[in-house]
Amino acid sequence: MKVSLFITCLCDIFSANVGKDTVEILERVGCNVDFPELQTCCGQPAYNSGYVKEAKQSMKQMIRAFKDSDYVVGPSGSCVGMLKEYPNLFKGDKEWEEDAKELADKSYELTQFLVDVVGIVDVGSTFNGRITYHPSCHMTRILGVNDAPILLLKQIEGIEFIELPVKEDCCGFGGTFSVKNAAISEEMVKEKSQHVTETKAEYLVGGDMGCLMNIGGRMQREGKKVEVVHITEILNTTD
Repeated sequence: MKVSLFITCLCDIFSANVGKDTVEILERVGCNVDFPELQTCCGQPAYNSGYVKEAKQSMKQMIRAFKDSDYVVGPSGSCVGMLKEYPNLFKGDKEWEEDAKELADKSYELTQFLVDVVGIVDVGSTFNGRITYHPSCHMTRILGVNDAPILLLKQIEGIEFIELPVKEDCCGFGGTFSVKNAAISEEMVKEKSQHVTETKAEYLVGGDMGCLMNIGGRMQREGKKVEVVHITEILNTTD
């Protein structure tokens, strides 16, 4: 199975190990992974800020970059969710509509791909610790990925899984929302930090780097010792 890695901006710039872990997980389950170097931002920040014309330039570049890919897999529900919106944004555009739909149809968030396409829930990892999981808004509400991350985590030997209270609440990041509405965002992430603390978990796990950076930053400022990790780090541990 040939897979192209969609690295996403936040993983590329702030957490390169997420990309490495994603590749190693995919290779471990039998995928042949490549990395199209033409890829860029999915266009979501500009689009969400109202700069549709400018965002479409990034989107067109993404369509070109993954034109020859069989599958496109990324470690972010938010960014992959944006790819799924391309057909709506290019609807009626004879030059780009078909290619936009083709990219959307073959794009998957990592856990979604493992469970729904590869058909596995056990990737052979082992991890010792008490964890809780934050289901990011874009992954669940835009992309519709709810069960796949939990199924994968619960198969891992050595994990004690604790349900996060009020898990459906947003952490307050929301991309540009946290910049434009900083005071509201701060109160939201304070609540999320408190809910994580209530679990007494050692690790907070998630599938979107923006959320993890937001929650992790808040908990660090509060002096809390919970380790915040992307789900790929857990799935790629084979001690």
